[in-house]
Amino acid sequence: MIAMFRPAPLALTIAAVLSTGCASTQSESAASQPATKATVVEHYASLAHAGYEDALITAKTLDEATDRLIANPTAANLQAAKEAWLAARVPYQQTEVFRFGNAIVDDWEGQLNAWPLDEGLIDYVQADDYQYELGNAGATANIIGSTSVNVGGETLDVKNLTPELLANLNEIGGSEANVATGYHAIEFLLWGQDLHGFEAGSGERPVSDYAKGADCTNGNCGRRGEYLDAVTDLLVSDLEWMVAQWAPEASDNYRSQLMAADANEGVQKMLFGMGSLSLGELAGERMKVALEANSYEDEHDCFSDNTHNSHYYNGQGIQNVYTGNYRRVDGSLVSGPSLSALVAQTNPELDARLNAQLEASMEALGVMKAKAESNQNPMPFDMMIAPGNAKGASIVNGAIMALVEQTGSIEQAARQLGLEALSPDDAGHAF
Repeated sequence: MIAMFRPAPLALTIAAVLSTGCASTQSESAASQPATKATVVEHYASLAHAGYEDALITAKTLDEATDRLIANPTAANLQAAKEAWLAARVPYQQTEVFRFGNAIVDDWEGQLNAWPLDEGLIDYVQADDYQYELGNAGATANIIGSTSVNVGGETLDVKNLTPELLANLNEIGGSEANVATGYHAIEFLLWGQDLHGFEAGSGERPVSDYAKGADCTNGNCGRRGEYLDAVTDLLVSDLEWMVAQWAPEASDNYRSQLMAADANEGVQKMLFGMGSLSLGELAGERMKVALEANSYEDEHDCFSDNTHNSHYYNGQGIQNVYTGNYRRVDGSLVSGPSLSALVAQTNPELDARLNAQLEASMEALGVMKAKAESNQNPMPFDMMIAPGNAKGASIVNGAIMALVEQTGSIEQAARQLGLEALSPDDAGHAF
């Protein structure tokens, strides 16, 4: 379902990357408040609100950049749109920790961040190097190149590429690989297929794919622009709705429900979210699966080779929830009553250990990020997971093991706070 809520314009401006050198500010939950379960849960809601607000700010900047690209398809405008997409991933990836434990987020996030996707559903692909889910009838539907598509015996009119239409095409034919919207659909429209496999290089979509008239390459340039316009508009609309769900001083949104519930439930959601993203999702689905299968098709940001950053900022989101700190895109710091302070009241040794483990996992993810962005012999994630790449496997395994280790302490923290059987989601992986 498409979110129709439109909040008032936001006054903050985007910075392309997080700044760590700016002055700190207090959050909506004053940092001087004592740490109780109730104040910690309230501040958790403030962290979520700030994170989704930043995701919205950066999505609006992305929407504006893609509008400029569509109106004037130049190499500079394509590059600017790519940079806006990369910047938008930084705050959004830090919000994924709120997905686990909060059904309202989990039910919504697939429209924004579902992966992996069979990109042939959306646009042309080079068929001789196109891997897709076996049996997926929509894997080569090419919505952009068609006015109607037939998937699983159902014929659909796709002449008018609206946000509503694209949202309804997600998982068409019953396949989760049929993803028509969200960050990764936009990523594919900007970068195109990554045909480099385990070798260096990301997608190389020519800007002429958006050109007008005789300069158009690969056909359907006008429709490609219409698709990009619709999918970025939908991203903004969806994020506006989620910002409203976490907004303070509202009586009919998710935040108000969370604050009205027992504070133990909120603390449970916080620790479950941290543990589930740490263990089953990040260590398991996003790293272990790709490494063990040597599968670049299971890479998260596969078209742009930005996976190292997606993993890094997922880890940052986990740490944010425990420490109660979040650095916003304008450089300000959101801080307040934290799980860390709550645990430290009764078990300072456990708190110190978990904080050290969170730092260790960020260091391990930082090694992955640094190697991928190195000026000399960079090694993006899809190269790290290549068969026979012992050094790359060591980097990925180092991050996996750090995440597994911290999850054990997250479970101990739950017990320390009187919450039994946290059981974070391991996505069926044995570690």
